[in-house]
Formats: sequence, structure tokens, C-alpha cells
Amino acid sequence: MINHIDGKLVDKTPTHVVIDCNGVGYSINISLQTFSKINDERCKLFTHLSVKEDSHTLYGFITENERKLFRHLISVSGVGPSTAQVILSTYKSDEIINYISASDVAAIKNVKGIGLKTAQRIIIDLKDKVTKSAISDEISLDLNNTIQNEALSALVALGFSKKIAQQKIDKALTNKQSNFDVETLIRESLSQM
Repeated sequence: MINHIDGKLVDKTPTHVVIDCNGVGYSINISLQTFSKINDERCKLFTHLSVKEDSHTLYGFITENERKLFRHLISVSGVGPSTAQVILSTYKSDEIINYISASDVAAIKNVKGIGLKTAQRIIIDLKDKVTKSAISDEISLDLNNTIQNEALSALVALGFSKKIAQQKIDKALTNKQSNFDVETLIRESLSQM
């Protein structure tokens, strides 16, 4: 089992990073929570290795608490690693925990790929397992074309068509007059889906 990867950040997108660790480049899938907190040339991510018949996929997390929540989510029948990554990209960890604790089926059902039965199953299976964890402050960035492009790339990577994703980003930008970071812009866009 690979517990963590610590090395030089080579590439960073809203959905994955490449970390060079002693000459080996590890491609690691990440959530928007993790993306927003990676800002150094050197990067350490806690990892989870998902093994399937046709692939071995690394998922990375900036904190152990986020990884723990990811592992709780994938323990639920019907929730795979990709779906758990979308959940962690749609909401912050403390929001997910609050929704599960409050049995807020509607909020969990708003995540792309989650239906009513899966949302109910998540709440039933995890209500007693999850506890509140400290989430560090978010990095705020000025809104510019780079942020919009990264948000668009992330939404397309999550399965939305480019046209629909761009429409939702534009709508999110017109609804709010404050500056966005990439994570917030994507969350606002996802809430419009």
C-alpha cells in the first residue's frame, strides 16, 4: 500500500496532479478540495490505491481526514472512487459530514451521478462513522481566464459536455459579483447542473 507521495509537483490540473518522486512521475487523481490547497513546488499527498481488473489508480488527498472520508464513501455499495471524487469536488469535507449527520438526502442527491437510493444509502451507512474534522483555510485567487479554463477542464473531466459546462460557468459568474477561486467556481457551476 502506498501511504503518501512526497515530491516535486510537475503538473497540476483540477482533477489530477503529477508528482516526481526520485525520478518516478506519479499521476494522482485529486478532488477540488486538494487542488485548491496545493500551491508549492514540493507536494505531499496522502494516497489511496484503487485496484481494478484493468487499472491501478492513485487518488491523492491533502489531509488524512479527506482520505478517511473518501474511504468511508467508497465503502458504501454503489459508490466507487470516481463518484467519491465527484462528491469531494462538489462539497467540502465538513459540508459532506454535515449533510450526512443531518440526513440531508437532497443535498447529497445534487451530486452528479448520485440518485435517491444511493444518497439514502450513504446517509444510513455513514451517519455513525463520520465525525467533524478541521478543514484548513482555502486559498483565494483572483478570477481570470486561467481560473475559468481550469474550471471548464474540471467539469469536462467530471463528465459534462463542454458546451453545458461553459453555460453553467457563465451563469455562476453572473449570479455572483465576488471573486471566485477555481474550487468555488466549479462548486457554483455544479450547483446549477
